[in-house]
Amino acid sequence: MLAFLIQRVLQAVFVMFVVALIAFSLFHYVGDPVLNMLGQEATEADRAELRTRLGLDQPVVLQFWQFIVNAAQFEFGISYRSARPVADLIVERLPATLELAIISAIFAVVMGIVLGIYTAIQRGSWLSKFIMTASLIGVSLPTFLIGILLIYLFAVELGWLPAFGRGQVVDLGWWNTGLLTASGLRSLILPAITLGLFQLTLIMRLVRAEMLEVLRTDYIKFARARGLSRRVVNLRHALKNTLIPVITIIGLQLGTIIAFAIITETVFQWPGVGALFITAVRFVDIPVMAAYLMMIALVFVIINLVVDLLYYAVDPRLRVQGGGQ
Repeated sequence: MLAFLIQRVLQAVFVMFVVALIAFSLFHYVGDPVLNMLGQEATEADRAELRTRLGLDQPVVLQFWQFIVNAAQFEFGISYRSARPVADLIVERLPATLELAIISAIFAVVMGIVLGIYTAIQRGSWLSKFIMTASLIGVSLPTFLIGILLIYLFAVELGWLPAFGRGQVVDLGWWNTGLLTASGLRSLILPAITLGLFQLTLIMRLVRAEMLEVLRTDYIKFARARGLSRRVVNLRHALKNTLIPVITIIGLQLGTIIAFAIITETVFQWPGVGALFITAVRFVDIPVMAAYLMMIALVFVIINLVVDLLYYAVDPRLRVQGGGQ
């Protein structure tokens, strides 16, 4: 177990190092940070002073090392556009993105597993066939189009839910949440469904395929021959082995939800980190772009590390192989 953990941690460190190198390259190959901060009216003396203050007159290796040290302390400099610390901008918008991502992930995982199990066990029923047919919509349609369709139906035509914004929020120290207000909860429904629908259909179809494969195995037939109830066979024996490969996909999809919340936040004007990144790209705000890249990479690394550990805990074959090594 310890060797497995050390190996995964080293891999995570290497991935973060490569991402840090890419993020650092933005400062050197996407515009001049001094020119972006001072403008064209500044004198050469002003530019030279700022370069010295930012450490841009030092060798590239030292600059990269300082970038890594600052990133480890969650310091990414000053935003070119708003002239505020990038860390403050991210902290302000991070609660909105995390709440949207967490609710979407819960929606996708719970509904995906439940519908996957049902469509596998009751694969001949008309409801199962309808669910599988409807799931093609979530797989085929792009996220922005799903969001627009939901806005048109539930906000424009029916008027049940708001079309944009986060609604009323409550400040809880540095965290602000919309989960404690009625308007905040109503504003969260459409973005959460839009963001989680693709992941839901993917998880559902994967669970169904794995469940059908497990139900055909010999040990399931033997369990039925022993006289075990259908519920015990399906939910205790078959489901446990079904979830082993599904855990990896679910982990990757959770990272994807956070990374690709950009589209959903843009469609619904959700004030999250994704919308901040879109604005940064529009105004070539390199510190914000670099910070977002590092943050998303860290999320994927942490999720993959947790998934690897869960996979190791669930699958006894990995523990046997690890013990043999």
